[in-house]
Amino acid sequence: MDSSIPPEPQNFAIPIQKPYRGRFAPSPSGALHFGSLVAATGSYLEARHQQGRWLVRMEDLDTARCSSLHSDDILFTLDALGFQWDGEVLKQSERKDIYREAFEALRLKGQLYPCACSRKEIADSTHFGGAEQIYPGTCRNGIKKGRSPRSHRIRVNDALIRFNDLLQGSVHQQLSHSVGDFVIQRADGFYAYQLTVVVDDAFQGITDVVRGSDLLDSTARQIYLQKQLHFVTPRYAHLPVVVNHQGEKLSKQTLAPALNKKNGALELFKALQFLGQNPPQSLMNAPVSTLWDWAIPHWERHKVPKQPALFIESTN
Repeated sequence: MDSSIPPEPQNFAIPIQKPYRGRFAPSPSGALHFGSLVAATGSYLEARHQQGRWLVRMEDLDTARCSSLHSDDILFTLDALGFQWDGEVLKQSERKDIYREAFEALRLKGQLYPCACSRKEIADSTHFGGAEQIYPGTCRNGIKKGRSPRSHRIRVNDALIRFNDLLQGSVHQQLSHSVGDFVIQRADGFYAYQLTVVVDDAFQGITDVVRGSDLLDSTARQIYLQKQLHFVTPRYAHLPVVVNHQGEKLSKQTLAPALNKKNGALELFKALQFLGQNPPQSLMNAPVSTLWDWAIPHWERHKVPKQPALFIESTN
C-alpha cells in the first residue's frame, strides 16, 4: 500500500482473528436467486474446505427495501440447501449506533465533509471512470451559500491502492482518479454500504471475503476505509457473477427467478458446475447432504473461472 495514505485514527474495533472466518451477506430485499447461490456456495466451500467458520449477515439497514420476511425466507432457503452457518445471524438494522461510532471517528479526524450535490448535479458536472461517476469535489472546500447538506463524503488522496485478489489477480486503483471522494452517509440518512461492510467485517473478525466480482470495484474504497479506521484488511476473492442473455447480472432488479427449494440438490449441482468444480453426474439427483460431502473435500479454488461474468443458459 502506498505510504501516502493518511495516518490511521485510533482503533475501536475488535481485532481480527487468525483462524479462517468467511461470511455471506445478502440483502433481504427479495428471495435468493441463482446468482446469490453461486456467491454463497463459493464462500461456504472456501471456508469449510479450510476448516474455517462461515457466518451469515443480513444487510438490512435500508428498511424501505428490506424486510424480516425476506430475511426469514433467505435463511430457510439456505437451510433447505444444506448450508450450516456458525453463530448468530448479524443484522445491520440492529447496529446503527456502531456505524455512527465509526462515522464520528472519521468526522473527528477531519476526514468527512457535508455535500449538497444531488445525483443529477453530479451527473451534469462530472466525467465517468469506467462504470463509475467521478465526484468532482464540488463541496470539498465548503457548501455554497444557500445550499443545505444532503450527504457526507470522505476525502480521498492520490494514493494507489493495491491488493491481490485470489481469483482476479493483482488489482490497483487510485480513488482520486476512479471515484473521487465517496459517500459515507447517504442523503436519506442511511450509512453507506462501503462503511457498514467494513465495520461489520472488522467486528466479525472476517479474514476472507469471497463474493461476486460486481463488488470488485468497491474493494479499494473498503481498503481505504479499513486504513482510516485502523482495521485489518481481509483477503479477497471475487467470483464470476451470473448474467442473463442481455449481459445483465442476475438480480432482483433483472427479475431473476427465486431458487427452487423443492429441488435444492439440482440448484446446488448447477452452482458447483458454474464454479468449475465438475461434480460427478451421479450426484445430480443426490440429497444435498451427499453433494456437500463430495464438494467440501473436492473444492479447488483454482478451477473457478477467472472471468468476471459468465452466462448460464437456464436457472430454472
